[in-house]
Amino acid sequence: MDALISTTAFTTLVGGLDHPECVTWGPDGYVYAGGEAGQIYRIGMDGSCQEIASTGGFALGLCLDHSGTIYVCDVGRRAIMRVTPQGQVAPYTSGTPDRPMVNPNYPVFDRNGNLYVSDSGGWLADDGCLFRVRPGGQTELVSTELRMFPNGMALGPDERYLYVVLSTTEPGVVRVALGDDGSVGSPERVVHLPRSVPDGLAFDAAGNLYISCYTPNAIYRLSPNGDLALLAEDWQATQIAAPANLAFCGDDRRTLVLASLSRWHLACTRMEIPGLPLHYPVIA
Repeated sequence: MDALISTTAFTTLVGGLDHPECVTWGPDGYVYAGGEAGQIYRIGMDGSCQEIASTGGFALGLCLDHSGTIYVCDVGRRAIMRVTPQGQVAPYTSGTPDRPMVNPNYPVFDRNGNLYVSDSGGWLADDGCLFRVRPGGQTELVSTELRMFPNGMALGPDERYLYVVLSTTEPGVVRVALGDDGSVGSPERVVHLPRSVPDGLAFDAAGNLYISCYTPNAIYRLSPNGDLALLAEDWQATQIAAPANLAFCGDDRRTLVLASLSRWHLACTRMEIPGLPLHYPVIA
C-alpha cells in the first residue's frame, strides 16, 4: 500500500520534549502534550514551548475543558490528574471503589462534560475497561467488554458512537453506541489492523478517521465508506516515530500534529480537510 503523503511533508513543530505520548489542541490556541516523567507542555504554533506543570507520574492522554484546565491520564499515579492553567495539580478520579484505575490511557469529553476514560489494563492481559466521569468527578464503570488494551478514543461526528482503539490480540478500532439513557453498547468492529499496534484516533470534518500506530510508524485514514488508506509511513522512524497519538491543531484545525513517543518531538503537516472540533465543556 503506497502512502498518500511523503514523510518529507512532515516538519518538526517542537523538539526537546520527554518522549511525548499524547497531543491535543486547547481552546486557548495552544498545543498540549505530556512527558514520561509527568511533564505538561504548552506549545505555540510557532514552536515555542513551556513546561507548565508536572504530575509526578507518566502523562498519557490528555484533554481540556472550557477554562483551559487539563485532564491527564497518568499511568504512574493510576489516576486522572487535573492541572489548572496556573499549573496546580490535583487528582480528579482514580476509578471506583470496586474497580480502581490500573492503566488510565486516554480521555474524551462529550458536549455535556462527561469524561470517557479508557483503562488499558495490563499488556496482553485482556482486562481493560471504560469509565465515565460525570462533571465534578463522580465515576462509573460503563463497560468491561473493551478488554484488549483499549487505548486512544474519539467521538464520531454525530456523537452517537465512541470509537476506541484496541491495541492487542485483535488490533484495530471498534465503536460503542452511546444511548440517550446513558447506556454504552457492545463493541462493533470498525477496522482490523493486523501486525500493528494502533494507538490514537482523530476525525476530520468530513468524517474520515485517522489512526496512528505506535508500530509500524504509520498513519492510516479510514473513510466513512470503510475504505482504508495509508496516509503516511516512516520505516526509518525518524520524523514519524512511534506516533502514539495525533490531533488537528491550529485556528483552522488543518495542522495535523503527531506525538513521537520513541523520540523527543512533535511532527506536523498541513491537511486539506480540517479536523472535527473537540468539546471544551464548562466544568464547575
